[in-house]
Amino acid sequence: MQHLQWIEQPIVHDAIFLAAFTGWNDAGDAASEAVKYLTRRFEGKLIATIDPEYFYDFASLRPNVRLEGDERHIDWPTNEVRIAELDDGRSLITMVGIEPRLRWQTFAKTLTTIASELNVKTAITLGALLTDTHHQAPVEVIGASSNKIVNRDEGLEQSSYEGPTGIVGVLNESFHSKGFTSLSFWAKVPSYIGHSPSPKAALALAKRTADFLSITLGATDLQIAANNYEQQLDALVASDPNLSQYADQILEYEAGQAADEIGEMADNPQEMIDELERFLRQQDE
Repeated sequence: MQHLQWIEQPIVHDAIFLAAFTGWNDAGDAASEAVKYLTRRFEGKLIATIDPEYFYDFASLRPNVRLEGDERHIDWPTNEVRIAELDDGRSLITMVGIEPRLRWQTFAKTLTTIASELNVKTAITLGALLTDTHHQAPVEVIGASSNKIVNRDEGLEQSSYEGPTGIVGVLNESFHSKGFTSLSFWAKVPSYIGHSPSPKAALALAKRTADFLSITLGATDLQIAANNYEQQLDALVASDPNLSQYADQILEYEAGQAADEIGEMADNPQEMIDELERFLRQQDE
């Protein structure tokens, strides 16, 4: 595959493949940030890239130009594959990429080829979706697998979803059809903050992955970011009566106290999202 560019092709056995993609599958950047954290946590090093020329429409996903001194450089969309060693000696292959615009079947075949050549046994994909949940509530992580043994051991169910899917759904089916143990974890992100990064949901996905792999997370920086995130949202909600009312009604709904009317903000959710984004842009990084 000429679009697969190996930098180094290590010899490993019984490896785990972990992937997430920005875009449709990544509400609040939670899935991609979870994989990035685990890659940092275990000091993953770059071993392969996938040429973006085959999989992206650059008119809709444009490259960026930047200056380094007097030199101009073009940064193209990247899909990077890294390898790390877990505390117990197992190899963790991670990939953080951008959902492709073109040739999804070829893209999926490329990833299963990488997994095969690196002797991967288990493939895990992460995703995040927008739901009507409160930002103070514990993040719910749902899992799905087509493997009956995994479902039994992890208390998961085979997905019964029917409808449009993203690259994560395509990859899960591709890995399963090729004989890999394939499963996916998804975090629920509050719909009224879905356009802002959610380190709290990223932390929940990282923890769920760590639990499945029986590894120690040690998520100090991610935990700090999650705490700061919740404090910022608390301040925003407290400062806005309409948003506070809407958030309270979500809590009532989640508690089973049916709310027939969601309030004025529910009729114009974009106003609420715009206000939240303005608030977060004013905060320190």
